[in-house]
Amino acid sequence: MSGGERKFKTIDIVYGAVTAGLYIALTYVSQFFGLASGAVQLRLSEALCILPVFTPAAVPGLTVGCLLANLFTGCAIPDVFLGSLATLIGAVFTYLLRKKNVFLAAVPPVISNALIVPPVLVLVYHETMAYPLIVLCVAAGEIMSCIVLGGLLGLAIKKRNVFLKRSGGANTQKAVHVYADTRFTETKTAETQSEETKSADTGDVDS
Repeated sequence: MSGGERKFKTIDIVYGAVTAGLYIALTYVSQFFGLASGAVQLRLSEALCILPVFTPAAVPGLTVGCLLANLFTGCAIPDVFLGSLATLIGAVFTYLLRKKNVFLAAVPPVISNALIVPPVLVLVYHETMAYPLIVLCVAAGEIMSCIVLGGLLGLAIKKRNVFLKRSGGANTQKAVHVYADTRFTETKTAETQSEETKSADTGDVDS
């Protein structure tokens, strides 16, 4: 295995772990406001479902994060696993749509949750609300989290170019080297100017 392959493997693990941790933390924030579960829910953590557009490591990261978040926040065991399954399915299809518009790529988690979560609410939590209304409420919460917040997050990430993609191949590596050379040149220039300034100051003192 080459050094580059090991590096990318390490990056993937870091991306996945950070994604899982953020999902758990944001779920706790939603739980504080009573919006982490139930028919009417707005999980801020679901905005992270856009991340598979930028790295495949987000797929297991989101799945593990959802599983642990559901477990830690006291969800029933069927909900822990079925909710995580909905997240996994949505994340996989978001990854498959990664070359599309970010708002379109954010749609799969909405669909998977709207199909899987309502039966869980009825059969496990005995939700008495009319079933079509449950579906509508779950879908509305996911639209706000995944498409609105997630889409905006995706646009921000694209603008900032946060993730280093492997798909760029030689062009990506060249761009990285050019950036590194530029930063090195800027650093050396700054050091040279600093030394010249110090020399000038010393000359003024001596005179």
